[in-house]
Amino acid sequence: MENTIGTKESPMALKTPPLSSDYTMHKDVKDGKEILICTVGKTVLHYDFRCLADLHNMLKAHGDWMELGSADEQKPAKEGTVEVWGRSETNPVGGWYGLKKGLRGRFGMYIPPLMEALGLAEVTHEAKGNKMRAI
Repeated sequence: MENTIGTKESPMALKTPPLSSDYTMHKDVKDGKEILICTVGKTVLHYDFRCLADLHNMLKAHGDWMELGSADEQKPAKEGTVEVWGRSETNPVGGWYGLKKGLRGRFGMYIPPLMEALGLAEVTHEAKGNKMRAI
């Protein structure tokens, strides 16, 4: 799985769940920690690499479709969504999987397509209200 995500020189090309925007994802190490680097245009977001396994485990335990609910860090996210879980004090890291202050949100927008590409989840691709479930 780790090798398929790509490198800075050759990142994985992905599309947001509504299939309306392109972005890339690759794995790197920063300050001794494995991270995912998501590049959307000129914006660069960082997520804790362990979010992939943690989200997969949570979705397996959930056992059904879960709404993505993507939101910027400064905006509240809809309860019961992947986005809320990705910033919850009750998740395995005790808070945000996003690592860059001010850009920690959008977990529900950029991590689910990566998980789908890696064969860990199914994601719907509607204009709004997309969901995911573990495979």
